[in-house]
Amino acid sequence: MNRCLPARKGFFLGLMSLLVSFVTLVPAPVAAQDLVRQFPAAAKRGTLVVTQPPNILINGHAERLSPGARIKNPSNMIVLSGSLVGQALLANYLRDPQGQIHEVWLLSPAEAQQKRTGMEAVTNFVFGSDADKPKTDDGKTPFDQLPKFQQSQ
Repeated sequence: MNRCLPARKGFFLGLMSLLVSFVTLVPAPVAAQDLVRQFPAAAKRGTLVVTQPPNILINGHAERLSPGARIKNPSNMIVLSGSLVGQALLANYLRDPQGQIHEVWLLSPAEAQQKRTGMEAVTNFVFGSDADKPKTDDGKTPFDQLPKFQQSQ
């Protein structure tokens, strides 16, 4: 009984199996790199700086990562917070019920173009057009800066 294939058939089968294995091993260009991820509606935007894990800064305010927090890079792969120490990165984030940062998505340039709350501009100056408006108490005004009223005698 002849168990070997004729030389020509064996050659072509070997070539085909080699070609199939080569095609499966060569990575195809990933089209998902250009896609913009969909983030939860409650996610806010901020500049993330990992100071000393789990301590972080979000827009310059001290925060803390929750136990089990997930940080995902633009390719949606998990990144350890220790590898991000000292870098200022634009990110979307969610808080857990205790107020700690639980999920973080580092943004690609295309995702950074989307508008999201959390990055409102803060100004520390007054325009001339605002100076003539009456002062009001917003609940954060120091006592010595509150409007003074004349006392009737």
